[in-house]
Amino acid sequence: MIDQLFGSKTRVKLLQLFLGNPNRSFFVREITRKIDEQINSVRRELANMLSVGIITSDSSNNKLYYEVNQKYEHYEALKSIFGSHEVKVTSDIDEESSDMVTQMRLLGAVELAFLSGVFTRDDLSPVDILIVGDVNRTRLRKFIALVEQEEGKDLRYSAISSDEFDYRLDVHDRFIANALGSKKTVLVDERGLFNRRPKPTTVKKSKKKK
Repeated sequence: MIDQLFGSKTRVKLLQLFLGNPNRSFFVREITRKIDEQINSVRRELANMLSVGIITSDSSNNKLYYEVNQKYEHYEALKSIFGSHEVKVTSDIDEESSDMVTQMRLLGAVELAFLSGVFTRDDLSPVDILIVGDVNRTRLRKFIALVEQEEGKDLRYSAISSDEFDYRLDVHDRFIANALGSKKTVLVDERGLFNRRPKPTTVKKSKKKK
């Protein structure tokens, strides 16, 4: 049904990929691999989405990257439709599940996890993957090795216990501050660091003088 409303299956998959990963850029062959569609169809839909302004493009390391345009006038409306839809991603991380969030939760009691650095093209980020919690180190090394195999490059990662993370937050550790301030895609946030909503302020009405 949704395919008919938005024109094509490829277009819907692209919207789900971009709007579900608002801070991450993808190159064409990576996109075709992740949404499992033909490259010609992907190129055609990317051109259409660029012309409308839904996505933007930028070149880096001799590759053309695409990313959702968060300043697009209908961004919030589209995100409410496609942002929560899961795209079936072809991946070697796990034969049964290609969802990175699921894989991270299998590592142990993960309280916080996000992608940055090479995943979000933030050259100033000190880390590519940050995980906070009590994790199994053997599973972690295997997980990182598989992600590195999929991405085709070595990754900078850090796995920090909850107590150490709290301490380093308290002392304003530079690494933690820079990592938290980087451009990121949050995968797990049990601590609510990035989902906190400010409490509404109540305005007290002044009493009229008689």
